[in-house]
Amino acid sequence: MTRSPTRTGLGEPPLPGFDLLACGAEPVPPQPAADPHYHDHRSRLRARFMQAGPGALADYEMLELLLFRAIPRRDVKPLAKDLLARFGDFNGVISAAPARLAEVRGVGDAVIQELKIVEAAAHRLARAKVLGRDAIASWDALLAYCKTAMAHRDTEQFRILYLDRRNVLIADEALAQGTVDHVPVYPREVARRALELNASALVLVHNHPSGDPTPSEADIDMTGQVRDAVEALGLVLHDHLVIGKESDVSFRAEGYL
Repeated sequence: MTRSPTRTGLGEPPLPGFDLLACGAEPVPPQPAADPHYHDHRSRLRARFMQAGPGALADYEMLELLLFRAIPRRDVKPLAKDLLARFGDFNGVISAAPARLAEVRGVGDAVIQELKIVEAAAHRLARAKVLGRDAIASWDALLAYCKTAMAHRDTEQFRILYLDRRNVLIADEALAQGTVDHVPVYPREVARRALELNASALVLVHNHPSGDPTPSEADIDMTGQVRDAVEALGLVLHDHLVIGKESDVSFRAEGYL
């Protein structure tokens, strides 16, 4: 009795030396790997940004757009939310010091670089609106620039805006860096630098990292010393601005000058 040839069952591997293709079986093409779920999310978020504008996006979504470039192959929403939890809001994240950013799990050099590029771009855009223009006539733009540059700093910084005879901003210089609640200022140095720049007027600006812009007694005393030093040289001190995270104080408006 002749036995029929042995046949392999469905799903069974072929017997040694038995070629399925030789018997006319169709080859099974390899299946492409599915795209990670966050790829569609990235496309949708980018499209919404372009169509509806940044006002339609929450802070964490704006951060996601930045993190996409730094971390191309990972879901970045959890990291965006971790950054906001640590630094409060979008501006706080962008302005945070690199060393503090690096403390957040998942933040490496690429992320820090992207955030600092955006911060630098924001400063340049704000500065372009005031440099070379009448600072008094464009006071709101001047204040916006100061807040962009200083409101979210972790330590005090003292800046001087030097103006010419037409009140045009000719220089903006950080005179000193300080601690979380103090920055040393020397009135004679302020006056000397004004003469070097041939400035005719000044605006003093410093920030309070605590967020409360209320001037301290030391702030008031130092401002009086600077005013006396520059007025002795025929220069004008227009104002001293104290920048907080949410609000600011003008010495001129509050009657300190």
